[in-house]
Amino acid sequence: MPDTEVMKFTQMMGFGLLETLYMTLASTAMAYALGLPLGVVLAVTRLDGIAPCRWVSQTLNVIINLLRSVPFLILLIAVQPITRAITGTTLGSSATVVPLIIASAPFIARLVESSLNEVDKGVIEAAAAMGSSPMRIIFRVMIPESKPGLLTGAAIAVTTILSYSAMAGIVGGGGLGAIAINYGLYRYREDIMMVTVVLLVIVVQVLQEVGMRIAKKSDKR
Repeated sequence: MPDTEVMKFTQMMGFGLLETLYMTLASTAMAYALGLPLGVVLAVTRLDGIAPCRWVSQTLNVIINLLRSVPFLILLIAVQPITRAITGTTLGSSATVVPLIIASAPFIARLVESSLNEVDKGVIEAAAAMGSSPMRIIFRVMIPESKPGLLTGAAIAVTTILSYSAMAGIVGGGGLGAIAINYGLYRYREDIMMVTVVLLVIVVQVLQEVGMRIAKKSDKR
C-alpha cells in the first residue's frame, strides 16, 4: 500500500475502533441502568424471594423471555421506528445504541437475577430475623454478597454487546462491524476483513480479562 493509503486505512480502523468502544460501553451502561433493577425485581418477587409477588414475577418473565427470544438482527430492524424517534436516524453509532440497549437489558436482567439467586439463603434469613426491611436486605446483603457474580456477569455482558454492535454494521451501524461489511465483504478486501476480526478479538479479550480480574479481586470469600 502507498503511504497515503496506509494512513487512510489506519485512520479508518482507529475511528471504527473508537465507534465500537463507544457503542459497546455506552449501551452497556444504559442497559445496566435498566437491567440491574429488573434483575433485582425478578430475584425478590419470585415465590421463594424476600418479597414474593406472583403477577409481577410472571409478567416480567414473559416480557424478558419474549425480548430475549428475538434474534438481534431482526430486533435491530423491528425497532427502527423507535430508534428514529429517539435519535432522528437509523444509521450510525449513536442510532445503534438504542437497539443494543433493548436487546441487552433483558439479558443483563437474567445475569443479575442469577447472581442474586446464588446468595446464601441463610444470610438472607439471618438479616430478615434481625428485622431488616426488604430494601435493606437488597442493598446491604444481596447485592454486596453477589458482587463477584455481578462483575463476572458484567464482563460477559460487555463482550456479548460488543458482538451485537458488530452485527449492526449490516444495516448501517458504525464501528468495526460496518468496516468489515462495507469495505471487507462488499469490496472483496480480505485484508480489511482480517484486520477488523483481529481488532475485535483483541478488544473482546482485553475487556473480558479486565472484567474477570476486577471480579476476582472483589471476591473476598
